[in-house]
Amino acid sequence: MLTAILLAALVPAVAVDLRARRIPDAVTVPAALAALAVDPSHLLAGAATGGFFLAAALARPEGMGLGDVKLAAVIGLCRGDAVAPAILVALLAGAVTGVLTGARTLPFAPFLALGALVSLVAP
Repeated sequence: MLTAILLAALVPAVAVDLRARRIPDAVTVPAALAALAVDPSHLLAGAATGGFFLAAALARPEGMGLGDVKLAAVIGLCRGDAVAPAILVALLAGAVTGVLTGARTLPFAPFLALGALVSLVAP
């Protein structure tokens, strides 16, 4: 069930972020509430992941938005302990893409989605 919640949030989050450079609360809030209802034991993973991204957003608000923070928290709520490799993949993929393209800012939801998907299929 958590995988379905995660996938249902990732698809529109990526689509909107690529088009409008934002991730709507209408995607992240229901996903977070559903994930908590299904498995509240992942609350710490969601809070830690969201907190990590919140620190980055506060340090560099031009580089990361609060939608990214909330989507990262949703990934933590859905993946629990498996969120660490997901975030590592997302950060590495985003950094490499930024360096290779020379882009100063990129929509980050696609990289978060990539990390989440890798965490679903990799042991």
